[in-house]
Amino acid sequence: MPYRRTDNVVRRLAAREQTILEAATEMAAEGGMGAVQIADVAKRAGIAAGTVYRYFPSKTDLVAELVAAVAGRELEAMKAAAAAAPGPLSALAASIATFAARSLAERRLAWAVIAEPIDAAVDAMRLDFRQSLASELETRIRAAIDGKLLPEQDARAAAPAIVGALMEGLLGPLAPSHDGDAAGSREAVQGATLLALRALGVFDARARGLVAQCVLP
Repeated sequence: MPYRRTDNVVRRLAAREQTILEAATEMAAEGGMGAVQIADVAKRAGIAAGTVYRYFPSKTDLVAELVAAVAGRELEAMKAAAAAAPGPLSALAASIATFAARSLAERRLAWAVIAEPIDAAVDAMRLDFRQSLASELETRIRAAIDGKLLPEQDARAAAPAIVGALMEGLLGPLAPSHDGDAAGSREAVQGATLLALRALGVFDARARGLVAQCVLP
């Protein structure tokens, strides 16, 4: 009879994999993807390097799973913020502000996941993340257009443009640093959200009101 893993074994294996991913994520947040080395991740996780290799045969495999895990986490946060908003335009603003705030709160990790040069094999996973972000925003933009809250426009083209602007404006090499500066980070999130709403055709007073509602003072 073939060996069948018990539920306890499955849970233990899943927990160990999660521990490895958490250690890798912490290291990426501290030093970028270049800091994610199997031996160092194993040490951080408190396990042998050979154990890490059983779950992730190479650094590329580990980084790809890290990207997927962070992507899933951020998309869920955007969806939750939008779902809690009172209407389509508020949902769009909340989704944008949530992505901006969470990215800036973990700027090094966000840049590492989104664009830090690493390995061509990881780029496809990153592209999926960017497309997922754009798809989520496209859904919100279409809902606002359907509700006559945004002018008619090509939502499919507008969404990735907004994603690109947020990434470069908040996270890119030319973006100003707000490390440890809560006021500066808050202003950056407010400014990025306001820019995105204006670009989509929200008149200024309405855009400012939406930003005030969805960005903590």
